[in-house]
Amino acid sequence: MIINTGMRTDIPAFYSQWFMNRIQAGYVLVRNPYRPDWITRYELSPDVVDCIAFCTKNPEPMLKHLDRLKNYHQYWFVTITPYGRDIEPNVPLKEKVMQDFITLSDKLGTNCVGWRYDPIFIDSTYTLQRHISDFEQMCRTLSGHTNVCVISFIDLYEKVKRNFPQVRTVTIQERITIGKTFAEIGKRYGITIKACAEGTDLAPYGVDCAGCMTQQTFETAIGCNLTIPKKKPQRAECACVLGTDIGAYDTCGHLCRYCYANYNHANVRRNMKLHDPESPFLVGNLQEGEIIHQASQESWEDGQLSFF
Repeated sequence: MIINTGMRTDIPAFYSQWFMNRIQAGYVLVRNPYRPDWITRYELSPDVVDCIAFCTKNPEPMLKHLDRLKNYHQYWFVTITPYGRDIEPNVPLKEKVMQDFITLSDKLGTNCVGWRYDPIFIDSTYTLQRHISDFEQMCRTLSGHTNVCVISFIDLYEKVKRNFPQVRTVTIQERITIGKTFAEIGKRYGITIKACAEGTDLAPYGVDCAGCMTQQTFETAIGCNLTIPKKKPQRAECACVLGTDIGAYDTCGHLCRYCYANYNHANVRRNMKLHDPESPFLVGNLQEGEIIHQASQESWEDGQLSFF
């Protein structure tokens, strides 16, 4: 199976010690975000965890722990955008994140580290031309340290519109211009541009629209074929293997204005205060009378080497 740490929060950036404590303990407890009384225990043994998928805006706190994770296969997505503190208040400077990205790639290999440049929005500060210029500068820095950059355009969920009221939809023509230009730039630097949940509109312009966290992504990272059970995707446009997420919503301290995972800042501050690095939960502890359900887990590795 695949353990995912990054769909609901940024565990490497804010909860790296907790995560390593869970690795040491060999299990983690996770509340269902839509039914908090349903608690699942997941074993974290390398015997059943085929890969740990990380998604972060700041890998630095986890770098010192990589040697302790050497028995686990890993795949990392690191999000690096052109946005400043006006949009991403608590994200480190891009230059620092790119250097940590390079360190991560050097330790794990380029097949195990991908770059995310998303979500893309356009306004008077972050113009179309600025996106193109900044993207090329980042490609120049990251070239040779990753094979992939994933892009997506901002989705105007209700919580996004509430927290970022001036944001607007990226037009079809702007999407095409970015997809086509990014694909051309990426080709010059050896970086394939992939679209995340954007359908196939950008495929004619050189963008890979097959998905970002796909079966092939993980097989390439771990060097082994996987027999993955078929599951209905959460979104019709998504072809990714999302795995089991051990995070929790409303816990990411980056407080990005476009965030899909935080409802509001007050919830985040409250939940971060409830975090206990020694707890088996990311937030809070087991309450009296609560029942833990053991997850059914098995390795998906079929033992055959992958030649991707």
